[in-house]
Amino acid sequence: MDVELVKLFAQHLGVRYEYVKTSWGTCIEDLTGLKVKTQNDDVQIVGKAPVKGDVIANGFTILPWRKKVVAFSQPTFPTQVWLIARADSSVKPIMPMGKIAQDIAATKKLIKRRTLLGKPNTCLDPSLYKLEQTGVKAKLFQGDLNELAPAIINGEAEMTLLDVPDALIALDKWPGQIKVIGPITSKQTMAFAFAKTSPQLLKEFNAFLEICRNNGTYLELVKKYYPAVMDYYPIFFKKNQLHQ
Repeated sequence: MDVELVKLFAQHLGVRYEYVKTSWGTCIEDLTGLKVKTQNDDVQIVGKAPVKGDVIANGFTILPWRKKVVAFSQPTFPTQVWLIARADSSVKPIMPMGKIAQDIAATKKLIKRRTLLGKPNTCLDPSLYKLEQTGVKAKLFQGDLNELAPAIINGEAEMTLLDVPDALIALDKWPGQIKVIGPITSKQTMAFAFAKTSPQLLKEFNAFLEICRNNGTYLELVKKYYPAVMDYYPIFFKKNQLHQ
């Protein structure tokens, strides 16, 4: 979805779209030219790097520490971090209590002494949510995000963290092999990220996104790639995104 959206943005600007390969560990430095070191919500600039691109457009969750080093667009997608387990796990999904803080606490109680895959330098890093305090056996995964679900299916760990877009795809792709246990975070949003030195480009993107919301292009992309997400987050799409 994000790739199609950024291609349309390039057309809107009248420029050539060019894909620049990066990684979760280097995408911020590839955008900003700054190497950063993070610990929870603290960020330290530790060096400089070549600038390789103009925008991060790949399911980039808005996190407090990221806001210190990049400029985010208006939200493009709702998300949340969920705890996912193999279907044969003895851990059962929580019963929602109506309050997200209670649901998160209930979910965290279930991971003590369990093995959990996380992904460093992403919103799926267990250290962001202080999961080590629960007694979980966290393992940092070196593969791609879309390989986390098959990794637990294949027995590399009993559980993993997934954000909503990846979880919805995984549930559809491997039906009956994984299950959602509960939330690890409250509701979050994703957005495109720009260097703080590119305010005009950010302004242009926000204006373009508004056009896409109003003419139906945005909703068509959501229905194409993530049709089930509107069942989980109807308020986001009704109130925050669609102006038709």
